[in-house]
Amino acid sequence: MPAPDIVDSHCHLDFLELAGELDGVIARARDAGVTRMVTICTRLRLRPQVQAIAEAHEGVFFAAGTHPMSVADEPMARIDELVALSAHPKMVGIGESGLDYHYTAESKAQQQQSLRIHIAAARETGLPLIIHARDADDDMARILAEEHRQGAYDCVMHCFSSGARLARAALDLGFYLSMSGIAAFPKSQELRDIFAAAPLERILVETDAPYLAPPPYRGKRNEPAYTVHTAKVGAQIFGLDYAEFAAATCRNFDRLFRKAA
Repeated sequence: MPAPDIVDSHCHLDFLELAGELDGVIARARDAGVTRMVTICTRLRLRPQVQAIAEAHEGVFFAAGTHPMSVADEPMARIDELVALSAHPKMVGIGESGLDYHYTAESKAQQQQSLRIHIAAARETGLPLIIHARDADDDMARILAEEHRQGAYDCVMHCFSSGARLARAALDLGFYLSMSGIAAFPKSQELRDIFAAAPLERILVETDAPYLAPPPYRGKRNEPAYTVHTAKVGAQIFGLDYAEFAAATCRNFDRLFRKAA
């Protein structure tokens, strides 16, 4: 019996840890039931190679933006640039963008400017915004809400590992929370409780490969096939069997990432 279909909503197939054996990585994902993947461009100048990976592989889509940790080192993204890129049939999201004050607090002002540019592009294109948030919960909640009042847009809090207040703020705006391998770590009960309090119809799963491999691969290179291990924990959180949870997260992905449906 084939594995139930599931989606890895966020990975980095262009990163060196995966790019060298991409055919094998994608084949293992398919064997595990991961039928679709979104590979994320984190620096816009690298977008052509990320796009090429999506073009070369069925079921692989891409998103493009400037990662907050890279904002100080890269040209500031432009709304018209992101809108033009969105015409590609396999570009399904804007980002990842966001705020990271853990490692790069010195570029806080530039990160906030970049985030608002990405939000404007998401609003204009109708594509979902993909958010990275670390140690910036208050500013993140404030900016997302301020911008939402200027005009609605769709959003996923990628690799969600922030606090309950930011989770609630995002959910109140109609946004989605994405579960990564962090949610499967033994010491992540507080995070699992945050997911358990969220509506099932707002949950996605991802790997963030090559990072954050879930048990039993923790500490090793992550890859899209391991989406299954995080999703099995997600199923336990929601009291579902794996196939039910996988199907629910696929429906959620289709609702948010409409171009990839």
